[in-house]
Amino acid sequence: MRGTIVKGIAGFYYVKSGETVYRCKARGIFKERGEKPAVGDRVEMEVIEGNDDSLITDILPRRNSFLRPFVANVDCFAVVTAVAKPAPVLQTIDRFLVMAEKADTDVILCVNKCDLAGEGGKGQAGRAAEALELIREIYSPIYPLLCLEQDDEQGIEHLKEMIRGRTVAFAGASGVGKSTIINRLLPQAAMETGEISSKSQRGRHTTRHSQLFMVDGDEETMVFDTPGFTSFDILRAEEEELQFLYPEIGRLAGKCRYDNCRHLAEPDCAVKEALARGEISESRYGSYKIQMEELRK
Repeated sequence: MRGTIVKGIAGFYYVKSGETVYRCKARGIFKERGEKPAVGDRVEMEVIEGNDDSLITDILPRRNSFLRPFVANVDCFAVVTAVAKPAPVLQTIDRFLVMAEKADTDVILCVNKCDLAGEGGKGQAGRAAEALELIREIYSPIYPLLCLEQDDEQGIEHLKEMIRGRTVAFAGASGVGKSTIINRLLPQAAMETGEISSKSQRGRHTTRHSQLFMVDGDEETMVFDTPGFTSFDILRAEEEELQFLYPEIGRLAGKCRYDNCRHLAEPDCAVKEALARGEISESRYGSYKIQMEELRK
C-alpha cells in the first residue's frame, strides 16, 4: 500500500493513504543504510493485522529533500517577504529564490503586509510603499508575485488558486508573516503566531515539528507547516550552475564572448551589457556576485 508521510513524531510516522492515516514505524533496514523517512515522502507500507502500528517498507524516489527542516517532495516554494516590520532585505529574498531554483520547484513571491504601504507619503507608510514598488519592479518580470494584506480574504483565495494541485512550502525570514498566512490557509493547523520582538522586529519560532495539511480538503493541494525555512543551507552548486539559478541571467547563457564566462570581469559579457541597459537589476546582479564569491571560497 502506498501513502504520503504527513507527520513524524518521536520515531512514529503518520502516513495518509486515501481517507485513512496510519501510524507507522520504519523498517530497521533504513537505519542500516543511513536513511530516514521525511515528511512529504511517498512510501510503501505494510499494514500488519493485529498490530496497532503499520510498517514503512520503502521510500519512493524523491523530487527533492531538505535537511532544515527535514522534508521532501516540495513542488512549489511560496517565498514570503514583508514591505515593513521587518523591512525587506533583497539579498535574503534572492537566497530563498536560489534555494527554490536549486530544488527545481515552482516559485510564488508573496509580498505580505501590503496594507502597511497605505497611500505612501512620509514615515513608515512611505517607506513601505517604496519597498513594495521596488519589489514589484525587480521581481514581477521574473516570478509570479502576489500582494497580501491583513484580513484580505480575496488575496488568500487568489493564493489558493495559485497553489492548487501542488505541495507547497513557505520560506522567508522570521517575522514576515508566514505563520499568519498558513493560519489563514489552514485553520485546522491551529498554528500559534509569534509575536514580533519590539527591538529586533523578528518573529519567534512557534512550530515544533513538520506536518502536511490539505487545503480545503483537497488531497492534491498540500501545505507544509514547518519550523524551518527561515534560513538556508550553504548553497551547494558548481560555479557554472549559479547563472541558471538566476533566470534572467541564465537566459543569456551562451551569448557572451567566452563559453565559460562567469559574468564578472570578462570582456564582451552579455549579462553585464544587459545590466548596463537596465534589463537586469543591480540588486539581483549584486546577489549573484556575492553568491559566486561564496562558491569560490
